[in-house]
Amino acid sequence: MKSAINWFEIPVIDFDRAKKFYETILGVAIMEMPHPTLKYGMVPADMQNGGIGGGLVQGEGFEPSTKGTIVYLNGGDDLSLPLSRVESAGGTILLPKTNIGGNGFMAQFMDTEGNRIALHSIN
Repeated sequence: MKSAINWFEIPVIDFDRAKKFYETILGVAIMEMPHPTLKYGMVPADMQNGGIGGGLVQGEGFEPSTKGTIVYLNGGDDLSLPLSRVESAGGTILLPKTNIGGNGFMAQFMDTEGNRIALHSIN
């Protein structure tokens, strides 16, 4: 198995608010995808070269939570940059940038929808 993760979905209550939040903190455009029963937006990833992607999803059965599995988003070269945008975009920092030894750094935040999400970077 090349990777333990293949895809992720972040449940949202207000799709437009969540889309703006993630576009702001990650500095990317989230592409809305047509779906017959859900509102769906894809977070960019280089999937042709083994990148792992995911999306934001609003619909029945998708409920934000601070409990359970934590998704670690790519914090780029230094997660300090996207983390610095969390509060001004409407989120809350739960755990500041933390050194995890040879594995780099991590931080956790709560997004505008009530999800506990993390960032990871080498620096």
